[in-house]
This record gives sequence, C-alpha cells and structure tokens, in this order.
Amino acid sequence: MTILRIDSSARTEGSTTRALLDGIEARLGAADTHRDLGGQALPQIDGTWVAANFTAPEDRTPAQHDALALSDALVEELRQADTILIGAPIYNFSVPGALKAWIDLVCRAGVTFRYAADGPVGLLQGKRAIVAVASGGTQVGSGIDFATGYLRHILGFVGIQDVTFVSADRQGARGDAALADARDQIDALAA
Repeated sequence: MTILRIDSSARTEGSTTRALLDGIEARLGAADTHRDLGGQALPQIDGTWVAANFTAPEDRTPAQHDALALSDALVEELRQADTILIGAPIYNFSVPGALKAWIDLVCRAGVTFRYAADGPVGLLQGKRAIVAVASGGTQVGSGIDFATGYLRHILGFVGIQDVTFVSADRQGARGDAALADARDQIDALAA
C-alpha cells in the first residue's frame, strides 16, 4: 500500500490534525510521500495557470509547461497513492486556504476528471482517503460544517469514493473527550 500524507494545518507544533495523522500512520504504516501545505504554502492558480491548463499538452509553450509543473507533480503523487491521508483543521467553518490551493491544483479536466454526457467522471478511482478533522467549535456534520461535505464531494469528484473521516471536533467545549473519540476512530480503522 502506497500512502500519501497531506498536512494543511498552519500549526506545525500542537496541531491536532498532525497528531491524528501520526496516529493513523502508526496504525496503517508510514507515508511514502508527505506534502506539508501548512509549512510550505502552494501558489494560488492564476491566469497563466488557467491558460496553460486549457491548452492541449502538445500545444503548450515551455512557459505553460513550467506553469503546470507543480500541478503535474501533485497529480502524480495522487496517482501513485493507494491511500491518501489528509489533515484538515476546520478554519472559519471550512478548509484551510492551503488545502483549497492544493485542491485547485489537482482538480483538472482531462487529468483527474473528465466530462461525460451524464456529468463529470473522476479518473482517480480505486483509492482510499482518510481525513483527520479537528475543530474548536464546529460540530462535524452540522449545518455550519462546510469542510467535511466539501471534502467528500471534491474527493468523489476526482474518483475517490472511499472516504473516512476521523474527527476531533468541538475541542473548545469537549476538550480531551474529542481527542479520545478520535483515537477510538483510529483504532477502528481497517489496515
């Protein structure tokens, strides 16, 4: 099993999602590739990137190939992984900007999904994702949780239907009980 780990917490020390991913790795095995979005921010897509993305590969200029090089590398990491571990703290009811930047760079028509008569079809099928979620006050699955539904949707959009959430939510109110619940969820994960 090849594992890709993606951390998106801005906190490198004391991060709940990083600690949860450490626990998941202890259960499933160490990640083969680690992408730390919180420690090394990704660029936002811009007009140059969009123009390159919508130019056929054989027609791209060297500058357009360069504009997509990081995106190509991120997509290749996804392609090579059987299991994707994502640390996703809830910031202001949704995902961190760093994780959104990664999503924008990997969701590419003709590369990670394609358009069909019935709508988009994900091209990264047969993979598993485990998302470690932490929040101070947002209850996972509640009406104000705009992170987990979005992540389930976007992963499915690129073909990853097997998505499990491990959550330590409402830590501000629940404290250690939230972490204990998350550890129980990790213990229940199938290897």
